[in-house]
Amino acid sequence: MHELINEHGWVWVFVQDPGRDERYVGQHYAEEDISFIPAFVDKEEALKCHGRMVLEKNTKYEAQAVHYEDLIKEAAKNGFVVFLLNGNGEILDKIMP
Repeated sequence: MHELINEHGWVWVFVQDPGRDERYVGQHYAEEDISFIPAFVDKEEALKCHGRMVLEKNTKYEAQAVHYEDLIKEAAKNGFVVFLLNGNGEILDKIMP
């Protein structure tokens, strides 16, 4: 597991359409042409970054805790990389599943 992630293995991600057709929010890093799932070490950092993300209007988003291993499996299955970000949207690490 990544050294910035707490000992219990939880990270925070944004989920689109919580409670209905839930899916992790993905973003595109144009500089390197990478599709990624933004993840955060805590909820506060996730909420700080929310306004910096490209999101669809009139769609509900919610910050949710997810286990790191589950996130990595889902990212790999769908062709995404996981970017661990801080509240300013700066990349702390790129995690290749």
